[in-house]
Amino acid sequence: MKKTIAVLPGDGIGPEVVEEAVKVLKIIAKRFNHEFDFQYGLIGHQAIVKTGKPLPEETVNLIQNSSAILFGAIGDPIYDNNPNLKVRPEQGLLEMRKVLGLYANLRPVKVYSALIDQSPLKKKIIANTDFVVVRELIGGIYFGEKGSTENSAYDTCSYSVEEIIRVGRVAFELAVKRKNKVTLVDKANVLETSKLWRKTIQALHKDYPDVSLEMMYVDNAAMQIIRNPSQFDVILTENMFGDILTDEASVITGSIGMLPSASIGQKTALYEPIHGSYPQAVGKHIANPIGAILSAALLLDISFNLKKEAKLIEKAITNVLSKGFGTCDINSVDPVSTQELGKLIRDEIKNFS
Repeated sequence: MKKTIAVLPGDGIGPEVVEEAVKVLKIIAKRFNHEFDFQYGLIGHQAIVKTGKPLPEETVNLIQNSSAILFGAIGDPIYDNNPNLKVRPEQGLLEMRKVLGLYANLRPVKVYSALIDQSPLKKKIIANTDFVVVRELIGGIYFGEKGSTENSAYDTCSYSVEEIIRVGRVAFELAVKRKNKVTLVDKANVLETSKLWRKTIQALHKDYPDVSLEMMYVDNAAMQIIRNPSQFDVILTENMFGDILTDEASVITGSIGMLPSASIGQKTALYEPIHGSYPQAVGKHIANPIGAILSAALLLDISFNLKKEAKLIEKAITNVLSKGFGTCDINSVDPVSTQELGKLIRDEIKNFS
């Protein structure tokens, strides 16, 4: 089986962690006789430096003609103190989501038993945490009409029934394969868009009678994720709420570097770790590659339907963690480097009988 994978390392630690994920995919390809063609492209700050655009036309052509996309991170410190710069790295990511119609972002949140003591939360609270956040990705306040004057500004949040239904189906279909529970997170006591979300999802629920549906206001959800995260199976929510809640949920795992994500929609799917570009770590070989490697596993599972191969990667990571290995974010006593951790995971894959 030959598949083309567009590789967009991006900025900051993106190239370092993506390199380890690509190496894992090459080991999988060799072991299972697959053929993956890795084609590299520019995005973000690196693309701006070389082409003047955060998403060059060459990259657009690449992603549109690939079987899947593996992406690293985006952003650079030079933009932090220059909010008025019109061309910015994050525009490349937003444009890519729009070009590909990536309307649903899946972010699994799972606690590994080997890392349970790394979490700032008590062991008894986070034990058995295993849920997925399904976040609507190309609507809402991030993509609504915006404007400002010297003394005021506005950002418009807008959703249609069609936008809600398509991401809602993703959540319900996912719940059917898991524990048959969807929690809709909204602010329906205040926001008109949330009222539409609630009405639309309740109607859609009739198509999935075996799945239980609960409603939860976003402020309560933020509290419940910390108080009792194991109560959740699939969390469904709009763009901004999902952005905030998934970063909060990443703390449960002990490190944001552990979490992968998949963005799916009308065309090619995109896979990326949820961490940012982390410029302070560039070149220090301390970045955690597990989020990127797990994103590669999601790529195999969702885009290529190679479930056995994806499970093997997950098992290899579990084994490596159980032996006490980890980068400094999850092992402060005796950490290994980004590259060493990647090699340990690849060695596990090689050694499985």
